[in-house]
Amino acid sequence: MIRIFRHYIPKPLFALGTLEALVFVLAFYVARLWGPPVDGISIFSANSMPGMLAFVMIMGLAMTAMGLYERQSRILFLNSMLRVILSFIFGFVFLALVVYYLSDLTAIKAEVILTQFIVALIGVLILRLIFERVNIKYGLIGRRMLVVGAGPAAAKIDENLRRKVDRRSFNIIGYVPAASGEAVVPAGKCLRKFGTLLDLVNKYQIEEIVVAADDCGIDFPLDELLDCRMNGINVIDLLTFFERHACKIMIPLLHPSWLVFAEGIAVNGARSLTKRLFDISFSTFIIMLSWPLMLLAAIAILIEGGFRGPVLYFQYRVGAGGRLFKLYKFRSMILNAEEGGPVWARRNDARVTHIGALIRKARLDELPQLFNVLKGEMSFVGPRPERPEFVSKLSENIPFYNERHRVKPGITGWAQVCYPYGATEKDALEKLQYDLYYMKNYSFALDIMIAIQTLQVVLWGKGAR
Repeated sequence: MIRIFRHYIPKPLFALGTLEALVFVLAFYVARLWGPPVDGISIFSANSMPGMLAFVMIMGLAMTAMGLYERQSRILFLNSMLRVILSFIFGFVFLALVVYYLSDLTAIKAEVILTQFIVALIGVLILRLIFERVNIKYGLIGRRMLVVGAGPAAAKIDENLRRKVDRRSFNIIGYVPAASGEAVVPAGKCLRKFGTLLDLVNKYQIEEIVVAADDCGIDFPLDELLDCRMNGINVIDLLTFFERHACKIMIPLLHPSWLVFAEGIAVNGARSLTKRLFDISFSTFIIMLSWPLMLLAAIAILIEGGFRGPVLYFQYRVGAGGRLFKLYKFRSMILNAEEGGPVWARRNDARVTHIGALIRKARLDELPQLFNVLKGEMSFVGPRPERPEFVSKLSENIPFYNERHRVKPGITGWAQVCYPYGATEKDALEKLQYDLYYMKNYSFALDIMIAIQTLQVVLWGKGAR
């Protein structure tokens, strides 16, 4: 570990940041060797140093802002690459503005700036690919963890996070069984405690402790945990552990008091205004781009239906505060598809028309909901709105289900990009866990990333039915 500004950084992550800074430096000078000459600026002289340092700092800040140097992040490789590309777009726009407005930099040609960004992007993508493969294999930046507890609660870690890609940001050194109670975790993973909990921490160089005790009885090591905390070891509960590494709030572990004291949850004030501005601008932009597709979809629906029946249809859905609103979609099913009452959509649903199957696969049937967003009934990103008939049943059977109605529903959401299409009560529970995570950890950057990842869902047809 390396300590910088009172913050501990893993050596491999520090090495990655250093290597990427060198890539930026190399790209800066390569662009000046390959590109057209820059008036009045010698390539390797001190005159070029301010421009090089500005490029390195701008790109470092852009990539940091996109969460690319967080060791606890559970970003999949493709999403990580999308963040890299987005950070380069932001960096390019910002540097272009700097070059445009500072008179002493006007001699720099646009081709030079573009070349250095292209070279740097290729270098960073290759470097990240190598680092990703090595990290998955060896767990280079995994935080060394000790789990206090070895019962059913502790066993949920292996049950829910089995894959290497799920465990790359942490490394569980062992489990400490309680003095009483049955140990469910395999004996080979349990550590025998000689002395205090702090002795174990020092012996195995533990960086963080996860409390996964099934109860806080008389043998709960509260004093020892406090001793570890006062010695600089971070202590978290199991619910927080899953929030960080599984990117969802585990309903079976959730207590109302945890939500009461948790940070985030509410979207109000400046964040609410920012979200509304994003909704309006992004939805307007997509409508301007997609109106030819919407026109073609409408014509195709009319032709297939023999010019009988509506092109659009609406359903009542439950929105923010439990209020009902009309959700608009392109009609993708036969007329009178729900004469027997509302039912979940199924795979290869016989009620779906030929054109309906195509527009569902491409998610074109969702485009009219952009007007729901402009009306303020929905957000672009948020929990998917459900029908009141389903909500009443799910609210009875799933704890905390109504909490998802604290915010506006969305066209896309964290649950949609993390979990495939679901049409069962079990799927609704799983999606709720992602919805609660989104509500608790909402940020403008998260909305941007969900919007980008939604493009991946559309291109590969994940979850469409």
